[in-house]
Amino acid sequence: MLLLLWQEHLRPMKPINKYIAINIVEEEIVTDSGLILSDKDVDELRYRKAIVIAPGTEVKNINKGDTIYFDSRTGYTMLIDNKPCTIISERDVVVVL
Repeated sequence: MLLLLWQEHLRPMKPINKYIAINIVEEEIVTDSGLILSDKDVDELRYRKAIVIAPGTEVKNINKGDTIYFDSRTGYTMLIDNKPCTIISERDVVVVL
């Protein structure tokens, strides 16, 4: 993922079109036998869990606050108010919980 530094913004951020702003949920992955996966192993997982901060103007079935799983090989991470925020496309969402 590409990390972009966003300068202090004067207006609230609002994704446009089919983009979604998310916060990735850092979760501890435990196997069936009770082993905790390392950070390296977790990074290799295809799908990650996230909370939707704001859906884009053309996103229909995903709302603010939804928990989703998305393709971890896509998206861009930006710093907004010194907090990481990831921007993905609607087509990268595979599950809405």
